[in-house]
This record gives sequence, C-alpha cells and structure tokens, in this order.
Amino acid sequence: AQLVESGGGLVQEGGSLRLSCAASGRTFSSYARGWFRQAPGKEREFVTAITWRLGYTVYADSVKGRFTISRDNAKNTVYLQMDSLKPEDTAVYYCAEKKTGGSLRNDWEWDYWGQGTQVTVSS
Repeated sequence: AQLVESGGGLVQEGGSLRLSCAASGRTFSSYARGWFRQAPGKEREFVTAITWRLGYTVYADSVKGRFTISRDNAKNTVYLQMDSLKPEDTAVYYCAEKKTGGSLRNDWEWDYWGQGTQVTVSS
C-alpha cells in the first residue's frame, strides 16, 4: 500500500489550501493517519492526526484553530484543511499511517509515509 498526498502549492499569507492523503494499492486497517511537516533546515514536526475508528483528533499548538483534519472512511482518505496560512507554515507536508495505538506526536512511531507535498506561503 502507498500513501499519496495531493493539494500542495503556493498561496499568499492568509490564504487556504486543502491537502488530501489517499491510500493506493492494497488497503490496510490501521489506527490513525496524520500529517507531519519539514521546513528547510529544520527537523520534521508533528502537525495533526486523526484516529480511524473514533475520529479522535490532536493538533500541534502552532496550527490549532487554523488547521482542520478530517477523514472519509469509505474512501480511505484524510484531508487537511489549512486556513489563515502563515509564511512559517511553508514546508513539505508528509502524510503518515500508524498501524497501532500509542503516541501520535512522535514520528518514529508511525509506520508508513507518503512522498510529501510542498506548501509555500508567501508574505
């Protein structure tokens, strides 16, 4: 199975983007799907995640109130609605899948990763 991100691009400060993450190939049952991001010269950081069964969500403080994660179980797809974007949101955004429970914020605990999609916010 592969995770395929889409929806990245260039947007002005204050604008919006919607990212999608779909699973292709053989589908798999898992615990959660989430988003991480990595800006140039920085470590990869947690953005948000959602659990498949209960829809429990968690957000990084830096995006709380501006980003919204949602899921479509039938399509095996997760969406990230990003509003009020800031230049500091510029990064490559990675979708990830976690097979079992545990902490959602630690990238080393996630099992599958997409290729990433670039989000650039201009000031």
